[in-house]
Amino acid sequence: MNRKLRSNSEYGNTRWATRRALWRALGLTDDDMAKPKIAIVNSSSDLAICYSHLDGIAARMKQAVRAAGGVAFEVRTCAPSDFVTSWGHKGGYILSARDLITNDIEVQVEGALLDGMICLASCDKTPPGQLMAAGRLNIPTLIFCCGYQPSGTHRGQVCDIEDVFATAGGLAFGKVSTDEIKAMGDVAIRGPGVCAGMGTANTMHAACEALGMSLPGSTPILANSARMWEFVERAGARIVEMVDEDLRPRDILTAEAFENAVMVMLSISGSINSAKHLAAVAREAECAVDVYRLYERYGEVIPLLTAVRPNGDRTTEEFEAAGGTRAVMKQLEPFLRGDARTVTGRTLGENLSGFTVADEEVIRPASRPLGTHPTIVMLRGSLCPETCIVKLSVTERRNLSFRGPAIVFETALAAIEGIQRGVVAEGQAIVVRGLGPKGTPGMGMASAVVFAVLGAGLAGRVAVVTDGQLSGLTNVGITLAEAQPEAAAGGPIGLVENGDMIAIDISARVANLEVSEDELARRRLQLSKWDSTDERGWLAIYRKLVGPLNQGAILER
Repeated sequence: MNRKLRSNSEYGNTRWATRRALWRALGLTDDDMAKPKIAIVNSSSDLAICYSHLDGIAARMKQAVRAAGGVAFEVRTCAPSDFVTSWGHKGGYILSARDLITNDIEVQVEGALLDGMICLASCDKTPPGQLMAAGRLNIPTLIFCCGYQPSGTHRGQVCDIEDVFATAGGLAFGKVSTDEIKAMGDVAIRGPGVCAGMGTANTMHAACEALGMSLPGSTPILANSARMWEFVERAGARIVEMVDEDLRPRDILTAEAFENAVMVMLSISGSINSAKHLAAVAREAECAVDVYRLYERYGEVIPLLTAVRPNGDRTTEEFEAAGGTRAVMKQLEPFLRGDARTVTGRTLGENLSGFTVADEEVIRPASRPLGTHPTIVMLRGSLCPETCIVKLSVTERRNLSFRGPAIVFETALAAIEGIQRGVVAEGQAIVVRGLGPKGTPGMGMASAVVFAVLGAGLAGRVAVVTDGQLSGLTNVGITLAEAQPEAAAGGPIGLVENGDMIAIDISARVANLEVSEDELARRRLQLSKWDSTDERGWLAIYRKLVGPLNQGAILER
């Protein structure tokens, strides 16, 4: 085949000569120089078990690409893990690393003008970071999701890392012993891969398939299973075909694809973090779609079809066996945009044709859902003019309104200490601010505050409002996350004072700060800037360039 490839420079010039010399030294032949050159984007790291198996996948993927007639080059990116790299700088490296992944990929793949890429997706921030790079570079790309970790049992019950995460919140209140937490931690993870539950990682793996950027049936998948290795072979062959077909991400990442992805997120009660990540991918792909509005639009329409731990009792193994993301889309087929293109070269409708759901108790049909209320809910109002986000439980039946005085904390640690000291009382709205993308910088995690509320027995008796992010698993009481604009960007949450009345009505999708506009204007004039004075390097760059969350919190041009 006479391929016209962007990686092939003009024969005989200086760039051709020097690149040929370097690649010949790697063992490539002159015939190889004319083949499609594929980047295997590997975020391998020894810091976390979720990345520990990626080197083996990369090696097999390179073989599969070569067998299909391509040449594979393994390139690396940073590899953030929420449970490991969240320790430094108030957790600011977690969300910001997503954009660093995107830029890592750009530097290596675009700098070398490679022809296509397979991105090995693992922990929370790698799938969106890689999707963002695909949208930005717009070269043939396939996202390969590298699977979830097997979990263990403790006291006769399933025990995974999410159980350790949630249970550890009771340590400070004497509700669990350190020995118990250690015992749980010893059995929670039985092999490599991402967290076993429907947290952000498995949610974003599902999003990759729902967007059409991963092979049908490939999410979720048990890491290092025989089925995963079969998909490695298929992916390696398919990316070479995609280069020949010139099938590019922006052919796939259309408005219809984002509609499909949001519908899947709602039907699986996915992580609330999916909203900002999908918005970021849309921005990088230059797709003019408002992802947050899609959540609002489809929240009242799409039924809840499955409840994977910790949303319910189903395990990810059961979800995979029932058909996984593809089965969810099959049950949602009447709602989905079936004409959306996918990495197969076919439409979503064509991919679903003839497929049957293996277990309709695990993944319900739309006519017999688990629930009809949305579990990912956007609120707006004078407290959060550009939205905040709420995660509700699958079985939510409580009164979802609140009105009470604010008690304000400038850090998550201060809020936790206040709860432990008994400063927080029933009926108050705990406001934790300065945790947004600019304020942290990098975006701070407020989940520990929610677990402190739970440990103190205040769940359902107080509200929590923050401009920081929560774990994709958090759905305790009335908790409003990612209030926008954030405090550091001049949002109303930065103007709240102790005693101000906050009124929340989740059913009405409203969150208001009951303070007059005149008083807020007066406070704005007296407000000191939310400047960070102790950051340098990457976080300083991120703070300066990051945009608003409802537009994905990407680095602005």
